[in-house]
Amino acid sequence: MFLFSLLLSLGFSNDISPKNDKVKETNITSQRFSRVAKAKSFSEKTLLLNTSSDSIVDSYASTKENAGQLRLRLKEDLRLGTISLDHVKTEFANQLVDKIIPHWYGTPWSFGGHTATPNEGKIACGYFISTTLRDMGVNINRYKLAQKSPIDEAKMISCGSVINQIEHDTHQKAFDEIDTLTQEGLYFIGFDEGHVGYLLKREGELFLIHSNYLNPVSVCMETLKESRVFKRFTKFHLVAISHNDGLLLRWLDNGTVI
Repeated sequence: MFLFSLLLSLGFSNDISPKNDKVKETNITSQRFSRVAKAKSFSEKTLLLNTSSDSIVDSYASTKENAGQLRLRLKEDLRLGTISLDHVKTEFANQLVDKIIPHWYGTPWSFGGHTATPNEGKIACGYFISTTLRDMGVNINRYKLAQKSPIDEAKMISCGSVINQIEHDTHQKAFDEIDTLTQEGLYFIGFDEGHVGYLLKREGELFLIHSNYLNPVSVCMETLKESRVFKRFTKFHLVAISHNDGLLLRWLDNGTVI
């Protein structure tokens, strides 16, 4: 993000491996999906993905195609009245969290990373969000979204819905408010002016899914309460994704978000 370098100068650099540009493939492979495995068993299929490069590319292309087919099917079923918008919300979140995102686990973080292919190249936090939303079928310009500040990203993703601003002097107080404000589903979370990620609430527990600039210096999922990144901030911007009617209706109609 645009002030990330300033935040690094204020202390983040001590936690970032000075050799993160040379993260070994063997380490990435061993770390793939480890965060998912720890985060209960709600997405066991993600643990079965082949870690070879060709298989990942082929699997990801198929997953993106399935997301497009899902969008068309849900749009038609909603038009016919055979499903509700709540059903669309659940299907959207499940496809993004359990199908699209798992391909990205282990992809190395880099401040300037903007790869469009999981585990090929590196990806910054903003590009992780914009790329996975685009690959889910959300009509966005991934470059424009990724290059915005966290609050401006929140505004774009919100499509006019409420942006909750959380600010406390301790991370525990912030966690408690976030827990109160959220229900089961997926959210965008901006960390002041320094970082962005997905916030997932599933089975009552909060998880942070992001391109992590601290260890493991890659895309991962971790519990929000245990996240070292979360503990470094006291101000957050929170926007619903799976409970955002405006965003999901634009997704169904292939309407432009940005």
